[in-house]
Amino acid sequence: MTVIVVLAMIFALLALRLFSVLGRRTGHEQQQIPAPADDRPAGARMPAGEQQDGRTPAQRAAESAVAVPAQAGLRALIAADRSFDVAQFLSGARAAYGMILEAFWKGDRETLKSLCDADVYAAFDAAITERESAGLTLDNKLVRIDTANIVDARVDDGVAHVAVHFEADLSAVTRDSSGAVVAGSLDDAVSTIETWTFSRDLRSRDPNWQLTETDEG
Repeated sequence: MTVIVVLAMIFALLALRLFSVLGRRTGHEQQQIPAPADDRPAGARMPAGEQQDGRTPAQRAAESAVAVPAQAGLRALIAADRSFDVAQFLSGARAAYGMILEAFWKGDRETLKSLCDADVYAAFDAAITERESAGLTLDNKLVRIDTANIVDARVDDGVAHVAVHFEADLSAVTRDSSGAVVAGSLDDAVSTIETWTFSRDLRSRDPNWQLTETDEG
């Protein structure tokens, strides 16, 4: 049992570290959401593997997860923060989605406070308090994330906001104080569709992104 607890703690620390560098480039990644091909210097050669529009297959895969209305905002974000990388951001957003849901289900206020801004945390805290007062617990599990697409991006007064549309399946069970199931089933997956907005002050040395808004659908 001690080994399991230690492994769980290590996983949590690694996940938190992943979220803290969410979207940051190391200098080895391909540039995402590049400038249009017409903006490249005349006569510039295309590296091996690039398509005629200048994008590699890896870039195409990352850009396929970006809605057209969000592309201009992402270009503005990259111009303001050259370390930002779309593929890394989406990977970190997926990890954060699972971490925040798990923390909410378990009533882990400390983790929620570290990953959410004050308003979102207050909403989670109120829901947890109401659940605890009713003597209910959630026995939920994130089965899989089907899609995670960037649907909006903008930079307002030095603060970056990126909205990610999640479609996921989860098993949801609510138990009473005796442990009896009062709602849901672990055998049936429930589809959920949400759009979460993550934000970060680009002028701050703090690399952490926080969840600042959640919307259903």
